[in-house]
Amino acid sequence: MSLLSNIHSPADVRALKAKDLPKLAEEIRERIVSVVSNGGGHLASNLGVTELTIALHRVFDFSKDRLLWDVGHQCYPHKLLTGRADRFDTIRKNGGLSGFPNISESEYDLFNVGHAGTAIATAVGMARGDSMQKKDTRVVALVGDASIVNGVAFEGLNQAGTLKRQFLTILNDNSWGIAPTQGGFAEHLARFRSSQRYDDLKQRAKTLLPSIPLVGKALFDAIDHLKEGIKATMAPDQIFEQLGFQYIGPVDGHDIAHLEELLGLLKDVSHPVLLHVHTEKGKGCQWAADDPGTFHSPSAFDVRAGKVVIKKNGHKSWTKAFAETLIELADENEKVVGLTAAMPAGTGLNEFQKAHPDRYFDCGIAESCTVDIAAGMAKSGMRPFVAIYSTFLQRAFDQVFQEVALQDLPVVFCLDRAGLVGGDGAVHHGFLDIAYLRGFPGMTLMAPIDEAELKAAMNFALTHDRACAIRYPRDNVPATSVANCPPFELGLSRRLRSGTDATILAYGTVTNEALAAAEMLEENDINVTVINARFAKPIDPARSAKLPAWRMSGANSSISTGLKDRQSPKKP
Repeated sequence: MSLLSNIHSPADVRALKAKDLPKLAEEIRERIVSVVSNGGGHLASNLGVTELTIALHRVFDFSKDRLLWDVGHQCYPHKLLTGRADRFDTIRKNGGLSGFPNISESEYDLFNVGHAGTAIATAVGMARGDSMQKKDTRVVALVGDASIVNGVAFEGLNQAGTLKRQFLTILNDNSWGIAPTQGGFAEHLARFRSSQRYDDLKQRAKTLLPSIPLVGKALFDAIDHLKEGIKATMAPDQIFEQLGFQYIGPVDGHDIAHLEELLGLLKDVSHPVLLHVHTEKGKGCQWAADDPGTFHSPSAFDVRAGKVVIKKNGHKSWTKAFAETLIELADENEKVVGLTAAMPAGTGLNEFQKAHPDRYFDCGIAESCTVDIAAGMAKSGMRPFVAIYSTFLQRAFDQVFQEVALQDLPVVFCLDRAGLVGGDGAVHHGFLDIAYLRGFPGMTLMAPIDEAELKAAMNFALTHDRACAIRYPRDNVPATSVANCPPFELGLSRRLRSGTDATILAYGTVTNEALAAAEMLEENDINVTVINARFAKPIDPARSAKLPAWRMSGANSSISTGLKDRQSPKKP
């Protein structure tokens, strides 16, 4: 009989016998693989966090205690254990479960999250708020997939270390984010995982020295007093302990019994504790463990004769078209560099890395830092292209303003996943970039309608000596392009179709829909002009002046506002 089918709440998890827990973990993994293989989603991270999630729900009661997820895409086992197993097949589908924690789904989800670095600071806020209201709660922040290297996470650690109450931060260290973890701190943790020198030295001393006649015990006691000195040179806990945490670990994140015992000991400790848990991304599926980057968030796939085949639609994506164009530009211009914030595969820069490894930079899950590095490279004379999801550029708002726009530096922001993104939901929609980027001085905003225009936009950006942003969706490039593609000229739009009854001014890929609509209207003797704006900033002054104010409408209020600013006085 299936154990998972009888789990309707965490209370059912706590009621299980310890001997049944490995089977429950196996069933959770099987269910996740089955669902993700059919509809896509986050896979490898969730396979790695399964035992830890079970142990957490065995020890804590998160109907009153607090569990804060960082990034949140590791929450699939959590959803299965908190009353959502019967709806798990709907995850990332219209009307179904979110692929991230969602407050509208369950009392066990405290925040709608999907961006990195936030859990520790929000957990500090909840801990302080609960203490001020004398609420008897335990607070746990679960940080994984490399988001510990995010600056906001370190700021949260700095605050958490001052707490005078229970506060547990769990570092789920799987050596990966979406790609291998980058940066000096990640390398520091990796060295410690591989050596274990301090623990080995202490254990050997504890075993051997007391057996030495006369002086053995005294010698061990003396050496034990040197513990802090040994740790200071060999262990990573000094970083966390100097911030005010008691450091425990690293421990095996797949040993449920040990995790449950350890969490039981730590749950009521009255000061901040950091538990360092080492897990394997893709645990339980060798093909996912062998290639955790590919299986971080795959589309639908089949398992055939032990081999995994990811389903592809045969069309070129905007991401691939961007990567190919950037490689071409770099082939011709040695100053072109590509930067990403821990998203090489998602943005296509993994292909750029293969072609130009010395001009590829993964700055880790640190968008603000990535933008500042790009600004510095531009100031030095390089031509940086920052490939980033639209939703994640929001995290570097001030850096785009101060370090790029205010300095008038030629940094090119290539905004993947612009617009609505489907299954990833609200935290990943890229619908704010036009509105906030328009306000930056000197910023140029472009959106191509097909692959030819993407190439033209990127060529323009390379020669333009000010900041540019190019947005494109999570989709395939259109199979057919508009005939001819003249070069981009600053602010100039392009008339694609002429008519006398109405004018549609479209920006980006919706231009293709505007053309289709115009053809449908023509069947009803309505002749429509279709203009491909190309630019949201600056707006084509000659074209916008000819648009009558009383006909202006559209979904994008930011562009509409810009047009109205340039219009001639309205007619009565």
